[in-house]
Amino acid sequence: MTVRSRCVAVVPIFLALFVQSLLAAPSTAPSQSEFLRFVDKGSTGSKLETADVAYRNADGATVHLVAAVHVGEREYYQGLNQNFKLRDAVLYEMVKPRDAQMPKNADEKMQTHSGVSDIQRMMKDMLGLEFQLDVVDYSASNFVHADLDAETFEKMQAERGESFMTLFLQQFMKALTNPPENDKATAQDTAPATLDQSLEDMIKIFTRPDMERQIKLRLARQMIDMEGGPMGSNALNGTVLLTERNKAAIAALDTALKNGKKDVAIFYGAAHMPELSQLLAQRGFKPIATEWRMAWDLTIRPDAPSAVEKALTEMLKGLSEDEDDNADPNRPK
Repeated sequence: MTVRSRCVAVVPIFLALFVQSLLAAPSTAPSQSEFLRFVDKGSTGSKLETADVAYRNADGATVHLVAAVHVGEREYYQGLNQNFKLRDAVLYEMVKPRDAQMPKNADEKMQTHSGVSDIQRMMKDMLGLEFQLDVVDYSASNFVHADLDAETFEKMQAERGESFMTLFLQQFMKALTNPPENDKATAQDTAPATLDQSLEDMIKIFTRPDMERQIKLRLARQMIDMEGGPMGSNALNGTVLLTERNKAAIAALDTALKNGKKDVAIFYGAAHMPELSQLLAQRGFKPIATEWRMAWDLTIRPDAPSAVEKALTEMLKGLSEDEDDNADPNRPK
C-alpha cells in the first residue's frame, strides 16, 4: 500500500475518532469491560486484550465465551487456532450465504465480498494487522456455524427497517441530544478542550514515529471509551445485528450440549459477549475463570518512520525517478 493510499484509507478512521472525541465522556481512569480491555502503559507496553471467559454448569459442561476483534496480530489468531483444538466444538459467527463454501484446509482463505469485510481489510492494511478470516482455521472439524445465514439476516433487517447506517445515525443523534446527566453541566466547558486535544493527537500521529501503532493506540483508547458511552454495544441490544444473532449462537449451543459436547467455545465479536453471558446465566452457567489474550501490540517502535517521513521519502524518490527519465530519454518506461 502506497503512502498516498494509506492517507486516503486513514480518513474514515480519523473521522470516527473525531466524532467519538466529541461524544465521549471525560475519563480519569483506564476503561475496561468484561471482555475487552485496554492496558494503558503509554508508548511502552500498551496493548488491547480480549477475554476467554469459562463458564460451567451443574452437569459439568464448560462453555468458553471467546471474545474476538476482527483485525489483530497474526500471533493472536494463531494462538486461538491452537486453543480451539482443545474444544469439543467451536461455535463461530459469520453471516454468510446458505450455499457458501467453507475452506477445505487451513491454508485456504475465506472468500468474502461484503462492505464490512472490505472495511476490515482496509483497516488491517493500514494498521499492519491481520484479518480474522485470513488466519483463523475455519476448516477445522470441530468448527460449527452458529449464526444467521445472510438471507435470513437481510430479511429480518428489512422487516425491521434496520441497517448499519440507520443504527449508527439513531445512536449518533441520541448521543448528541441526550448526553449523560453527569456530562451536561461540563459539556460546554470541555468541548473546546476535547476538540483541541483531538487535533493535537492527529498531528502527533502523522509526525511521530510508527504511524501504524500511533493510530492503533489512539483507536484502542476510543474503542474502550465507546463501550460505556451512548454508542457502545448496549445500544445494539434488541437488534438483528446483535440480539438475533446471539439467539442463533445459543440455539447452536443448546444443540451441541444435547449432543453430548462437554467443552464448547462460542467464538464471537466482543460486543456480543455481555448479552451472551446473560443467556448463559439463565441456563445455569457460572463464570469460573478468565484468560486475557493480546490482540493488538501497541508498543511504539521508535525506529519506525513517521507518516510525514514516509511521504517525503516517496516524494523524493519520485522526483529522482523523473530526473533519471528526463536525463535518459531512451530508458524503458
